[in-house]
Amino acid sequence: MIDLHTHTLFSDGVLLPAELIRRCEAKGFRGLVITDHVDYSNIDMVIPNVLKACREISAVSRIKVFGGVELTHLRPEHIKSMVKRAKELGAYLVLVHGETITEPVLPGTNRAAIEAGADILVHPGIITEDDTKLAAKNGVRLEISGRKGHAYANGHVAKVAKKIGAKLVFGSDSHTPDDLLDRSRAEFIARGAGLEEDDIQEMFKEAELLIGL
Repeated sequence: MIDLHTHTLFSDGVLLPAELIRRCEAKGFRGLVITDHVDYSNIDMVIPNVLKACREISAVSRIKVFGGVELTHLRPEHIKSMVKRAKELGAYLVLVHGETITEPVLPGTNRAAIEAGADILVHPGIITEDDTKLAAKNGVRLEISGRKGHAYANGHVAKVAKKIGAKLVFGSDSHTPDDLLDRSRAEFIARGAGLEEDDIQEMFKEAELLIGL
């Protein structure tokens, strides 16, 4: 299993990075990206500290671990500069908290994230075909979410991505140990979204490519 979307107590998760990594290692994960929520107030603190933990543990661990970030509830006008700032700070992957149907994310967030060149637009909700076309053109991946609530729109995301040819990835969006999903459960969720077996394997192959496995 490779999980591209996880949280620690540096945002709203419950585990230290070391414990999250160890729990994933014990479950047989091959790769993990820690992507804590950030905005203007904490980006300069969270990314360097998560990267430090990832460097220390990666040197002695069997699992490949990377420090990323999830830009969350930003004003669309600020997303481009914040994506740039996250990359300057060394974030391996930059995720943007998309227009999930379960939270009051500002309209235009999906488009702003895609135009800014985020690596992954997570739980993009009822994303439009126009935005999906731009995501495909710009190489921005769309997430099939393993998190309750955000996952309600997975079927729509899968359908429009397949129609347009946009790339999909899977993320558990884990906040607690119980949120961590093994490969079989992740595949089960993807099937529930309407993806065929070839689509599912392609989705996980994209994750491997993203972290160099």
